[in-house]
Amino acid sequence: MMGCACAFAQAIPVPLTQVRLYDFIDELATDGIIQINEAARPFTQRQVVQMLTTAQQQDSLLDYRQRKDLYFYLNELALARDTIYDAALPQAAIIEGKHNRLGAVQWTNHRTFNLSLVDPQFSYMTPDKKFKMQIRPILGMDVYASKKGAIFKRWWGAELTMDIVHHVSIWGALRDISYNGKWALSSKYFPTDMDKMYGARLTQPAFLNNLSGVEYKEATYGGDFSDSKGGLSVYDWWGSLSVSRENIRWGDAYHCSNILSGRNPAVPQVSLQLTPVWWFQFDYFHAWLISNTLNPSDYYIENLRSVNNTLVTDTVYRPRSKFMAANLFTFMPCRWVHFSVGNSIVYAEQSPQALYFIPIAFFKSLDHLMTKGTGTQNQNSQVFATITVRPVQHLKLYTSLYADEVKWERFKPSNPANNPISYLVGMEWGGWPVKGLSLKAEFMRSYIGCYTNSVDAIEYTSNSYLMGHYMGDNAQSTFVEISYRPLRGMTVALSLTDNIRFNQYRYWRNGIGYAIEQKPFDRNIFRMTECSAKMMYEVHPNMFLRAEITYNRAKGYDNTDVRTVSKQGKSQTYTNAEIGEVLNTAQGYLNTFCPAYLQGNNLTAMLGFSFGF
Repeated sequence: MMGCACAFAQAIPVPLTQVRLYDFIDELATDGIIQINEAARPFTQRQVVQMLTTAQQQDSLLDYRQRKDLYFYLNELALARDTIYDAALPQAAIIEGKHNRLGAVQWTNHRTFNLSLVDPQFSYMTPDKKFKMQIRPILGMDVYASKKGAIFKRWWGAELTMDIVHHVSIWGALRDISYNGKWALSSKYFPTDMDKMYGARLTQPAFLNNLSGVEYKEATYGGDFSDSKGGLSVYDWWGSLSVSRENIRWGDAYHCSNILSGRNPAVPQVSLQLTPVWWFQFDYFHAWLISNTLNPSDYYIENLRSVNNTLVTDTVYRPRSKFMAANLFTFMPCRWVHFSVGNSIVYAEQSPQALYFIPIAFFKSLDHLMTKGTGTQNQNSQVFATITVRPVQHLKLYTSLYADEVKWERFKPSNPANNPISYLVGMEWGGWPVKGLSLKAEFMRSYIGCYTNSVDAIEYTSNSYLMGHYMGDNAQSTFVEISYRPLRGMTVALSLTDNIRFNQYRYWRNGIGYAIEQKPFDRNIFRMTECSAKMMYEVHPNMFLRAEITYNRAKGYDNTDVRTVSKQGKSQTYTNAEIGEVLNTAQGYLNTFCPAYLQGNNLTAMLGFSFGF
């Protein structure tokens, strides 16, 4: 049964925004019912169907709520299982031995098509099951309210998935999104029109929060943007080759990964995933990043107007090309241990380089081949690793390491310099003594120089958003959460997040050596502490109600004293400017790292409702 599901399931990624499904899969793994690879997300529908089918074969180990969740998600992935979606909640019939048609408004023959109005969607499958299609509308709104006023976030759109002859998958989704707070923000806190306009923007590249990154369009209010994702995949049971635009998350984490967090706007990519045996998985992608830097040799001439029969033109420069290649090898030597190693390179050549399309490669070595003979600066390469251990049932331990640059002599106690690396450790205890109850804790630290580069075009960013942990370098993050799933479709959680950013340094090729010899985690320049109570409830299939109350304290610290610092281990001294230390006032750091709406002490309530994910 499981083999059949794997052979016919679709190679369509399950969006990272489907948090409840990912949490349920993780719960099954923590209970020891299924085995998963946490290092690379998103999962495909093929992988999820395999996991749920394995759990279905052991449903005697599940409690009543878990069985309802299981059959609900099996129904959600009906087309991936070569069956038709049923809005009448067939899991109730399976579990309770009766048919539940309450609230179902649908037109279906239970074999080839289903049109549902209360759970709005349309599903179709040919009798020979060689063509499958599903269309769903997307609509939602979140309202944030605090003493500073209200911010309204609304989105609408649709998603389409298709599968052809069990070997080709096509998918796409469009969401048009806006933040609007122009009329609601108080003049006491936002005195100018410009403050009101940007006060509604909760996410920008420099902001140190875990909200998804966006590229705003022109708007006279808070912010307007769209998010279009999709792709095409050719697949079989052993792997897939895809062209897509999707978010990627590599590295095991609950709050934010320090390898690839998926927070930056999704990038177009060619990706390869191989799972030839149960104990090994290989992931590779080559992505087209957005550099947000201009290329002075690439431009258009734009005709503006005519003055006295003379054409007036302007030079419009185009963005510099920027690319990324990365691979990840995951090994599962036994059921309770997974470990992954990989490497990546961010490069800014004029066009994609064929060398970086070699999936199994150490990209830094290829970079030396490309650049050393010309005497030019290398591109930006990284290495990383993650390991997950489940030593006993209900307990999960994990850690991830990201290294921007490593020199072994820096590990010696006598060497004052530190390697620019980031590490993350975490744990989860769940499912005992109460089913559905879990405790998560996560700690991350990134050293000076991590994620940065002396060449702007090859920084570890896309659309200027950091692709690693959102706190950046010389920073730490602590996250603790306790969550409970009392009912099918409901999750309640209490969390505490404490983020600290320390001395900020510019990456100068001739000065970074001085900077990484400074004491890391020395002086606070920004701190954000956040306590949150959240609830998400799926009141009807694909109809979500969300509520949240958050207290946050965002504080900046003055760092304006011009001082002379020692280069450790030697007699030379250097000024702040010579080592690239950024000096600023407390309010300056606040404006840089925190949206205006969240500065200071705030109690913010959020209420939201949506169709679709």
